Amino acid sequence: MSLTVGILRETADGETRCALSPEVAAKLEGLGARIVAETGAGTAAGLPDTQFKSVEFLSAAQVAAESGVLLSVGRPTAEAVAGLKPGSVVVGMLRPYEADAFVRRLKDAEITAFAMELVPRISRAQSMDILSSQAAVAGYRAVLLGATALNKFLPMLTTAAGTIRPASALVIGAGVAGLQAIATARRLGAMVSGYDVRSATREQVESLGARFVDTGVKAEGEGGYARELTDEERAAQQAALADVIAKSDLVVTTAAVPGRPAPRIIDAATVERMQPGSVIVDLGAEGGGNCELTRAGETVEHGGVKIVGPVNLPAGTARHASEMLSKNLLNFLSPIISEGDLAIDWEDEVYAESVLTHAGEVRFGPAKEALEEGGEQ
Repeated sequence: MSLTVGILRETADGETRCALSPEVAAKLEGLGARIVAETGAGTAAGLPDTQFKSVEFLSAAQVAAESGVLLSVGRPTAEAVAGLKPGSVVVGMLRPYEADAFVRRLKDAEITAFAMELVPRISRAQSMDILSSQAAVAGYRAVLLGATALNKFLPMLTTAAGTIRPASALVIGAGVAGLQAIATARRLGAMVSGYDVRSATREQVESLGARFVDTGVKAEGEGGYARELTDEERAAQQAALADVIAKSDLVVTTAAVPGRPAPRIIDAATVERMQPGSVIVDLGAEGGGNCELTRAGETVEHGGVKIVGPVNLPAGTARHASEMLSKNLLNFLSPIISEGDLAIDWEDEVYAESVLTHAGEVRFGPAKEALEEGGEQ
C-alpha cells in the first residue's frame, strides 16, 4: 500500500501559507505517494484546489485519518493530532523549544514528529532549511515595511526641486534575513550598513555593497548562529552600535538565538538619540524584541521614532513563501521514501537530530527535560 501524504488548512491567526505547492504535490506523486488535502488548504496562499492535479480533497477529519505523513506549516490542531493513526508522521515547524501540551499530545498519540527547526545546518541539508527560506522572505518584507513607515525616500532623487540625499539603513544581524534585508535596501537605493557579532560575515555584507560595522565584539557560535553574549560583551556591543543607530534613518534588527529570548540590542536611550521620523523594524519581536520598546504585532512610537514589531512576516508573501517551504519539505521527505513507502534511516543525523517525538517518547532533549521537570513526561 502506497504512502499517503496529507495537508490541512492552517488555522493559526494570520497564517496564510500552505505546506504543499502543486509542483511539489506532483513530485511526491512521482515518488509513489498518494496525496490528500483538506478542501481549500491552499486558498489563502493563492493556490486554489483547481491547481492541484490528482490530489484528493477531503474533510479535515478524513485527511488526518488517512495520512501516513502529515505536512504542516505550523503546529497541527489537537483535533488533527487526535485523528492521526499511531505511528503516523508529522513534519512542520513545530516550535520544539516550547515543551507544552502539544508535545505531550504527540508523545501520547505515538506520533513521529519532525520539527524542521531542528534540521542540522550541514551542507547536504541546506535544501531542507525552512528557517532560512522563510527568513529570506522576512528580511525582504522587513525593508518594505520600513520604507513604507519612513518619512523619507530610500533612494537619492534628483528633481527640479533639488537633489534629495538617500536614506541611511542599518541592518543588525547578517544571517539569511539580514543579508536579504541588506540586498533589498540596496536595491531600493539606500546607503546601507550591516553588523553581526560573527566577524566571518563581513565578507558577505560587503559583497552586497554595504559597509560592515565593526564593534570589536565577536561571538561565533554553533550551527551558523551567534552564541549568546556575556554581559560585558553585550554592553560593549551596544555602546559601539549606539552611535551608528542614532545616525540611521531605518534600522532592521534580525538577531536571534534558538530556544532563547531575542537578544536585547537597542535600549530606550538609544532610540531617543534617533531623529524623529526614523524607523526600527524588529524581526525579533516574537521572541521579546531586539529593541527594549518593541511590542509584538504593534507599531510603537517613541519620541517620534516608530518601532515596528511584525509577526509572521512570511505569511504576507504567502505564494512564494509556500513554494519555498514546500520544496524544503520535499527535500526532507524524498530521501526516506522508498518504493512508495516511508523508510526512515535513524542513523542519518538529519532525521536523528530533527525528531521531536517517536514511539511514545520525547526524543528532543530540551523538550524532554522541560516536560520531566514539569511532571509532564
